[in-house]
Amino acid sequence: MRNEQPSLANLRRVIALLLTVAVSLGPTVVPAFAASTKPVAKSVKNAAAATPIQYLVVIFQENVSFDHYFGTYPLATNPPFENKFTTLAATPTVNGLSNALLNSNPNLNPANGTGAANPFRLDVKQAATNDQDHNYLNEQQAFDLGLMDLFPLYTGTAGPPPAGITNTSLVMGYYDGNTVTALWNYAQNFAMSDNSYGTTFGPSTPGLMNLVSGQTNGAINTLNGTGNEVSGGPDGSLTVIGDPDPIGDICSNPTRNQVQMGNVTIGDLLEAAGVTWGGFMGGFDLTITNPNGTAGCLRSTKSNINGLTTADYVPHHSFFNYWTTTANPNHTRPASVAEIGNDGPANHQYDMNDFFAAVQNGNQPAVSFLKAPAYQDGHAGYSDPTDEQVFLVNTINFLQNPANNPNWNSTAVVIMYDDSDGWYDHQVGPIVNTSTGPQDALTGPGACGTAATSLPGYAGATVNPHALGRCGYGPRLPLLVVSPWARQNFVDHTVTDQTSIIRFIEDNWLGGERIGNGSFDGIASSISQMFNFSKIRTLTTLCLNPNSGEKQNKTLCGL
Repeated sequence: MRNEQPSLANLRRVIALLLTVAVSLGPTVVPAFAASTKPVAKSVKNAAAATPIQYLVVIFQENVSFDHYFGTYPLATNPPFENKFTTLAATPTVNGLSNALLNSNPNLNPANGTGAANPFRLDVKQAATNDQDHNYLNEQQAFDLGLMDLFPLYTGTAGPPPAGITNTSLVMGYYDGNTVTALWNYAQNFAMSDNSYGTTFGPSTPGLMNLVSGQTNGAINTLNGTGNEVSGGPDGSLTVIGDPDPIGDICSNPTRNQVQMGNVTIGDLLEAAGVTWGGFMGGFDLTITNPNGTAGCLRSTKSNINGLTTADYVPHHSFFNYWTTTANPNHTRPASVAEIGNDGPANHQYDMNDFFAAVQNGNQPAVSFLKAPAYQDGHAGYSDPTDEQVFLVNTINFLQNPANNPNWNSTAVVIMYDDSDGWYDHQVGPIVNTSTGPQDALTGPGACGTAATSLPGYAGATVNPHALGRCGYGPRLPLLVVSPWARQNFVDHTVTDQTSIIRFIEDNWLGGERIGNGSFDGIASSISQMFNFSKIRTLTTLCLNPNSGEKQNKTLCGL
């Protein structure tokens, strides 16, 4: 909530409560195939699972380091006229920003020039910021051999926005529970990790490729050069380290570097096992006209926080369009709501509105990957924590509401991120996979270790035993689990990464089958320790206000 006089702040709260009643019932855009009346929610038995989790919803947000959102958790400043966060007495601490890191930080290093700084708090009025540098090379350089002291030099980008921050010290900014209030409330009431990492260094596309396949090696076709790829080794393969668009996607930029991948995804494994699944992305339905009159690939939304109008769909964030077996390049609509999660014209790739429709129709896929419309995905530069919070809370409130979804007690929602955006985080993750190439710099110029122990490439160990361009684990990222089976007020210290989600899916629905051929899923830890499967919790839901992130009366969420 912005800094206002009490009367205006109270008025905004009333308006927010009224809005919450509306949004808790689901989306306002009805898919083209939907009936004119709201479908009656019903239970559908999905493929057998090894745990009580029959439905996994992975909300894959954008560009946040752990310290950027949780560095001072669970202690919020709580100044007047901002959202309030109350720390419960039993709330555990995290590996966050200690007194030494806040007041004598290594990034005071003079090499950072005018950007040299300690970490500093950004308040809710500073939710909109410039994007930071989060390239594969620059992130490694910022780590500076593990000293973690060159973030302003290598990944920092100056403001404004926000006003008043005109040098690269912006990269040291962090939010607390007065801005990312909902996330702190979910963490305190469910389970979070303070030891989870990007599988590799680099931006969004390597993050999504690791999430769904555990492999960034194997770009078998390219267009418009190879500016986002590096050599994968002597086999001549290419590894993705940047943000190319998918080849064939009707919304891909015709002048941008594009790639097609040749490896296997978790979607392929789920398909073969007969498990329902889908990728759901904001702006994917090209038949919709937005309220501002935009349609097709140009569908866009204006943020009331940063004032920017941004395309809803970002091709290089598309979960499965890089692989021919799982692609829906023309954004073909499903034949009916009953198709969602199953074989059909849409090939398991849908719009975000289709997810809500499927849940209300009673055929929610067992595994769902969600990508918010861009203005709500949290990516600095065009999104922000406040818009992001609205999406997260509305989605979880919707899923908890029995009028929409009778299956909440067998559902788990994972909130996670594709990369760090380059924002400062003090913790070096374990380097489980090495690489040597011109874009590596973690342990010296051209080096992230020796590459002698790196995982194989997409074609297998006999073809390429040590694929290059996959230095990792990368930066530390937030990871939360919201579920009636999640441990309560729990901080997990197990080393996990983006492929830990694949590992959980494989163990829960696929009998432990792995993707193989160099996928990180083979060495990842699961997220199963964030659950207690011996007994469902007494408090299974948490009703939050999407605008403030604060707790509200559960009747406003239909509970």
